[in-house]
Amino acid sequence: MHIPLGLILVPLAAAFILLALGRTKLRKPLVIVATTAFGLGSLHLLFNQLSKDALLVPFDETPFLTGFGWAGLLIGAFLLERCIRFRQPLAALLVLTQTGLAWWAEHLTHLRHNPVGVPLIVDHFSAIMAAIIGIIGGLICVHAVGYMKDWNHHHDKLPDRRNQFFFLLFLFISAMFGLVFANSLPWFVFFWEVTTLCSFLLIGYARDAEAMKSAFLALRLNLIGGIAMTAGWLLILHRGGSLDMLQIVASGDAMYLLPVVLLCIAGLAKSAQFPFSGWLLGAMVAPTPVSAMLHASTMVKAGVYVIIRFAPVLQDTMAGLMISLIGATTFLLTSLAAIGQSNAKRVLAYSTIANLGLIVTCAGTGQYNAIWAAILLVIFHAVAKALLFLAVGTVEHRLGSRDIEDMDGLVMRHPALAVAMLVGIAGMFLAPFGLLISKWAALEALIVVNPILPIFVVFGSSATLFFWAKWMGKMIGAEPGARPVPDDTHSLELIVLAVLTALVIICCAVFPWIAEVLIDPYVLSVYGRTMVIGRETMVIMSIMLLLVALLPLSLLYRGGERFRRVSPYLAGANYEHPYRFTGSAGKEYPMGMKNYYLAEYLPELPIRRWGTIACLVMMAVLMGVAL
Repeated sequence: MHIPLGLILVPLAAAFILLALGRTKLRKPLVIVATTAFGLGSLHLLFNQLSKDALLVPFDETPFLTGFGWAGLLIGAFLLERCIRFRQPLAALLVLTQTGLAWWAEHLTHLRHNPVGVPLIVDHFSAIMAAIIGIIGGLICVHAVGYMKDWNHHHDKLPDRRNQFFFLLFLFISAMFGLVFANSLPWFVFFWEVTTLCSFLLIGYARDAEAMKSAFLALRLNLIGGIAMTAGWLLILHRGGSLDMLQIVASGDAMYLLPVVLLCIAGLAKSAQFPFSGWLLGAMVAPTPVSAMLHASTMVKAGVYVIIRFAPVLQDTMAGLMISLIGATTFLLTSLAAIGQSNAKRVLAYSTIANLGLIVTCAGTGQYNAIWAAILLVIFHAVAKALLFLAVGTVEHRLGSRDIEDMDGLVMRHPALAVAMLVGIAGMFLAPFGLLISKWAALEALIVVNPILPIFVVFGSSATLFFWAKWMGKMIGAEPGARPVPDDTHSLELIVLAVLTALVIICCAVFPWIAEVLIDPYVLSVYGRTMVIGRETMVIMSIMLLLVALLPLSLLYRGGERFRRVSPYLAGANYEHPYRFTGSAGKEYPMGMKNYYLAEYLPELPIRRWGTIACLVMMAVLMGVAL
């Protein structure tokens, strides 16, 4: 009992200490100590769970539910005050609706004496999620110490509110631990509301017009999901069902289908699937650690977590197929939209939405092999995407730009940062890294489930190959006259990037162990069978990993002045200078290299518009078949 509760309470206590201390030199050691504590605690829990069945944590939850009820009212009052202050009537109406429904549901739960008895649970899946939160979330917090110092320097007109920033980060992590350990639906809903509050405040951290606009967009869309989730809670109470999440999954009772669909709609909103994708794109205005936290280890992972957790209820249902189609449509269209982006953080945002769409596609089927692939996707996406977001944030501070076109020859100017980004990008689309392995497993599973779904995956994956490869090419391309530049990157930032780079490679190297020891037991416990990968595939993957590892290592070794420079070949039209040439009219031009973005063929706004319309129609069908 003490380990899951400790993981909830340690970051919560650290949050309030950091808030109370204000501006102090103690912030750095406090962040390091707190992240080390819950990071090691999550690892201890993970390894302790390897050879065990689910750990049930029974105790009387009644006092906690009372506290959650009052805390929920305080959250609602705070959000309502913000909505009124910033003149957001729709958001205010949604806050009132969500708060009122939650209060009603809690009242009915007390009235009917419907305690779960086992409010917390630790199984292999929740232990995996806790490790992601503890390790990746902790590294993001450590990286933020140095990053936010630079961020405040670049935004010197804004007051220094880093104590509030770290308070929200640690509160976010505490809520996520509570969410993944929750077996009681009221507990789950409460922690869900806290993540919505934290994301709203973190996205609007700068408090300028753009930040507040994005923050309220995130609030509105996630409140819609929260209302759907609370409605599912009320519906279970109305039908006399159990609020024990394990019992809901294991019951096989058709009466839970509609409540689970409502919970999954909340998951679609939190994971930024169409028609809710706009909030995650707007969240890019926040400081980079916020983007990394939302995309890699917390916010969006909560969305796919709830769908994977309740996936067995969706098995062999039309409702599950509709959820899969929403995910598949999101995966394809956002992958295409990413091709036309030159803003690095926007590419990462679309990539995140796309990969979450693929996870939702797998989870919606409710099939054992697709769930296996979905959990593998969650693991590898968390590590690689955290590395990429943090690396892009650091590069932005060094270059003064987040435009991919400004990253020419990054491997020559900032070799260490370039290697981190190259490993992160390789982790997203190259063999034998985990995301490609996961996509292969997803394709194998989806072909059996429905022959239409793999078509979305194949074409979406082709688009991801296009935008990742051209970004990688830009960084290793030789910009004319590029030279190494002095690098004053904060030491904590470099340490975190090095650790995440190593984690991407290590996770790939120990992929068979991850699959066999972490994922297989959960899938076996739920479905009674799991995926099997042949030994030949393992050997091929090991060889490919060795070959892929040689590229970044060679680039790091030969970085900067150690590169041998040669004059480019310009079809025989070179001028006297090696980087200039003579055009057809005899005029001298400088050599330049620029990526294709195909914006005229893949316009962002129409893609988003049609994706929203299509998925709204599918959501209407989803509700129709679930009723």
